[in-house]
Amino acid sequence: MLPFNRFLRNVSLILAIVGGGMCLPPVLAEEGTATEATLSELQQTLGYLASDELEGRGLGTEGLQKASEFLAKQYQEMGLKTDLVNGTPFQPFEVIIASEMGPAEKNTLQLVSGKTVKKLTLGTDFTPLAVGGSSNFDAPLVFVGYGISAEKLGYDEYEGLDVEGKIVVIVRKEPQQNNPHSVFDGTGASQHALFSRKISNAYQEGAAGVILINDSYGLAEEREQVQAAFDTAVSDLMNRNAEYAKKEIHTNEEIIKYAKEVASLSNKIAEYGEQLEAETDKLIPMTGAGSESSRPNFPVIFAKRSDFEPLIEKQFGKTLAEIETEIDKTLKPIGGELKGWKAVGQTDIVRTKATVRNVIGLLEAPNAVSDDVIIIGAHYDHLGMGGSGSLAPLTHEIHNGADDNASGTTALLAVTQRLVDLKDQLRHRVLVIAFTGEEEGLLGSAHYVKEPVIPLDKTIMMFNMDMVGRLNEKKLICMGSGTAEMFEPLLAKINEKYDFSLTMDPGGFGPSDHASFYAKQLPVLALFTGTHNDYHRPSDDADKINYEGMARIIDYAVDFLLAVDQAENRPLYVQVQEKQPEMRSGARPYFGSIPDFTQIGKGYGIQGVSPGSPAADAGMQGGDILIDLGGNRIGGLEDFDAALRKFKGGDKVEVTVLRDGKEVKLTVTLAPPR
Repeated sequence: MLPFNRFLRNVSLILAIVGGGMCLPPVLAEEGTATEATLSELQQTLGYLASDELEGRGLGTEGLQKASEFLAKQYQEMGLKTDLVNGTPFQPFEVIIASEMGPAEKNTLQLVSGKTVKKLTLGTDFTPLAVGGSSNFDAPLVFVGYGISAEKLGYDEYEGLDVEGKIVVIVRKEPQQNNPHSVFDGTGASQHALFSRKISNAYQEGAAGVILINDSYGLAEEREQVQAAFDTAVSDLMNRNAEYAKKEIHTNEEIIKYAKEVASLSNKIAEYGEQLEAETDKLIPMTGAGSESSRPNFPVIFAKRSDFEPLIEKQFGKTLAEIETEIDKTLKPIGGELKGWKAVGQTDIVRTKATVRNVIGLLEAPNAVSDDVIIIGAHYDHLGMGGSGSLAPLTHEIHNGADDNASGTTALLAVTQRLVDLKDQLRHRVLVIAFTGEEEGLLGSAHYVKEPVIPLDKTIMMFNMDMVGRLNEKKLICMGSGTAEMFEPLLAKINEKYDFSLTMDPGGFGPSDHASFYAKQLPVLALFTGTHNDYHRPSDDADKINYEGMARIIDYAVDFLLAVDQAENRPLYVQVQEKQPEMRSGARPYFGSIPDFTQIGKGYGIQGVSPGSPAADAGMQGGDILIDLGGNRIGGLEDFDAALRKFKGGDKVEVTVLRDGKEVKLTVTLAPPR
């Protein structure tokens, strides 16, 4: 499943109430618990997909190729039609699997003025960004402030400037970051703060390239957070020592507890102290603004602010910090050519591409009443050896992805086999798709909706299964439940047989492949059992799967699909008015909780806490529902994120959680951003 923080985006939807009649079909999954044979089959299939042999099913790996061949063979053995894409079950497309910096001698940057040459050091003073391309450059420098072109807001930093064929120097973020009345969405960052928007503006204005530098507000805020966290840790250590010294004799338990607390605080002081000694004017990683570019010959560089401050001050007679302050006050751009100075150098971004493939099969229904199809799908890729998507980013181990999403892929095969057994009773054909590239941004499903093998107007709905292997306390999330009027009543009616603790999540733009279809105005429904401590970590292994729970979810899925298939009227698409995730300015302090997405609208559910995190130190635990953070009422993840950003590292914040139905108050000492 694509991480939620990578999927959040602004959407503007208008609610339209439409619907269609439905009744439960005469054919339902048989009563009874899963047999040993069924569980054994699930274990065998999932065990193979989540085995080390498949190398974590990362893009470009032989393991992913093996997985696709395994799926195609399963389709063929079930009797699916597997020649829909040029006579094969494989729908190929090309993806970038890595963006790396070329050799150092091909990544250079010099600031030149006459005979004065300032050579900047790769990795210390600058780094090429993967969102840019490879190119040689020798061009004048133009300072364009924040690089914003927002005519509707009456603020255009390119107005009156000639940047054609020149390198533009751009400050990160946007003006008035700390002003709640700012035209740039108050204290929340607007679209104009995005790297992509700044780079696009420069490209459209004819610039030869972009050099990005840090903003003063962000640097000050970062240092302030670390300093506050350092001061808090020092204060806590002194207070703890004083408290301990009040008694002359201590029990063994008290001694052990004291030693652990002192060690923890001492480690924090050392960590924060190192951060304070380090320079705050840091470079972002090469992929820090993204890993792909549509402009292969347009260089984009991130450089130290300190290397450009003297040039800017000489040109404008003001420090860069003073310029930013003046823009904040007047909201009038300050920019122009850095006369006499030019940037000379080159960038070399090496991109590795791979051909990956969706695996597609068609279940023909001999007694179909039309040529429409129901699409059922699951993604079969995962994170390989880890990397940017891993929540254990410092490890280089196989991420087997047993739950994410060997579970959904296994369920897809099981559901398909059940429908094959009932094909004579089906009223519609079923298109089965195992998607790839989901973890990198729904790439496989996005490709399919662009090049469907069956026209989208012939598609009744898309049914998705992503992470269905960790059923706990019967909690099952139904994402997209509001995208057709018939879905929620139908799901509830069928659940009378299964007694799941259902969470209806009406929106269709969830973080998995169904979102690609909902964007094409198709009804969607996705089943999901929630995140856990092993999510996107090497520990997501097959021995932690709840196979009996999976079997029940498969039964439930089959009953739902049969009901949709047998309904007199097809489900009609409903535009769900979704809460728009806000872009946030400022750095979010570290809290350390793992969300539980079954708690929609009831508070911010906690699935677990990261060891050693502020949340863990405060005594928070899995199953807690956070309802208040520092006096801010919390109804869900967005409320939690917004409230958390009001505080800084080092702040002690009182939180209220519901635990076993009772309110519990805890104090969390926030850490600086990570």
